[in-house]
Amino acid sequence: MSHYRINIARLVIAGLFISFSTQAQKMEVGGGLGGMLCKGDVSPTLNPRFYRPAGNLFFRYNATRSFSMRAGVAIGGLRGEDRISGDPFQQARDYSYRTSLNEVTVDFEYNFFNYKPQPKVKNWSPYIFGGVGIVNFSNAVIKARGMLAFPLGIGIKYEIKRPWSVGVEFGTRFTNNDYLDGLGDRTFGVTNSKLGQGNPGLNDSYTYTALTVSYTFYKIFCP
Repeated sequence: MSHYRINIARLVIAGLFISFSTQAQKMEVGGGLGGMLCKGDVSPTLNPRFYRPAGNLFFRYNATRSFSMRAGVAIGGLRGEDRISGDPFQQARDYSYRTSLNEVTVDFEYNFFNYKPQPKVKNWSPYIFGGVGIVNFSNAVIKARGMLAFPLGIGIKYEIKRPWSVGVEFGTRFTNNDYLDGLGDRTFGVTNSKLGQGNPGLNDSYTYTALTVSYTFYKIFCP
């Protein structure tokens, strides 16, 4: 009976180990380096001259070959200057800003090509993603915590050598806030004239472009 119980225990442990190993193959950790840009009252369009460095860390769960869930944190900054613009109104306003921010996001990804956990398969795929995030930011005008943001973007990833992958990603964070650049509907006096007021009908957004590296846990070694 004792030998029978030992065999049963071994089978249970083996089953749990196999189950854990299978789930581990769906787990991925990584990080990225890139830059952020703001689109708002000072920069109505994305101007590469205003790039500021940013970085992120993420955990990805590859639920299926096509769908993934990802949680991440990022830190970076935004900047802009009216004097760069060709708009006479902005030149007269002559306003500039620096904003630091950090974010926590959760999003869903859809891979256009299947990612297959097989030894000799060269995995790569373009993907799209969308989700929700919480952003904290500060500049000379305001400090804000808990701002809602809605990430939406595209990317491409390539498994260079299992278990390592690289990728490039571009995403926009749409917000319900008009003060990322410090100019909102109640910011008279932040410049030398009453031109220091933003457009109350246009909320700010920002983009994050990054090169990423990630590691997938294909193998779990039994102690």
